[in-house]
Formats: sequence, C-alpha cells, structure tokens
Amino acid sequence: MHALENQALALMNRQVEHLEHYPEVEARLRSHIDETHGQIARVEEILESLDEKNSAVKDAGMTMSGNLAALAHTAAGDEIVKNSFANYAFENYEAASYTGLITMAEEGGFAQAVTGLKQSLDEEQAMAQFIIDGLPMVTRQFLQRRAAGETASH
Repeated sequence: MHALENQALALMNRQVEHLEHYPEVEARLRSHIDETHGQIARVEEILESLDEKNSAVKDAGMTMSGNLAALAHTAAGDEIVKNSFANYAFENYEAASYTGLITMAEEGGFAQAVTGLKQSLDEEQAMAQFIIDGLPMVTRQFLQRRAAGETASH
C-alpha cells in the first residue's frame, strides 16, 4: 500500500500541473494529494507497529511508473478525459486494496490498524465518487474547449 500510495502521488502531482482549465478538478486533486500524504503516514504507522518497514525499491519503482503513466497522457489531445478514466480505475483499485487489508487486519487480530485503514478506504471511495460524478462535466468542458478551437487537453 505504501508503494501504491507513492504511485498515486506521482500521478496526481504530474496531473495537477495541467488542470488550469478545470479548477474544480484541480482543487479536488490537490485536496486528495493532502489526503494521500495522510494515508502514507497511516500505512507507515501500521508498518511501524508491526516492526516492519516499507520497501524503498517498491516505492521508487511505483513512483517511477506513476510518473511514466502520467506523462503518457500528456501527449494526448484528450488528456483530461483519459486521466479521468485512469484516475477512476486507480481510486477503485486503491479502495479494493484497502478493503483487502482491512479484512486481513480483522482476521489477523490487528484491530488497531482497522480504523486508519477504514479512513483511507473512505477517502479513496470519496475520490472515486467525485471523479465519476464529475466525468460528464469534465467531458462537456473538454468538448466545448475543443469546439472553440482552444487547447482542450488540459
């Protein structure tokens, strides 16, 4: 989860630079970046309580893949739309991962970890809901900008 959250940060930090025409998305993404820092801190607390550490190699690899994934969409004329699709999938992947971790913590007798994991799960689900609820608006804005001959990608 630590590496996955670092990948999420890399993706979001790249994307937020390209959202000047989508202020609602930019604001929510910046807010979720802050939430993600909190999620990483919670994962680190859990790892520490188990006398474990995150994998620096996995963190670096996932951060690099997040940067590459974000860069792949920057060349697309419909970057905002593609990022919205990818972000929705990614948030749901994170939510599924937290659901699995919560189940493991409950079954393994690690009740102290459940509260923080559930908070992270709630944040991921809320972000996924924001993305899917906003997709029609984002798509319409993209189409309007494109029809007006303006830069429509971001």
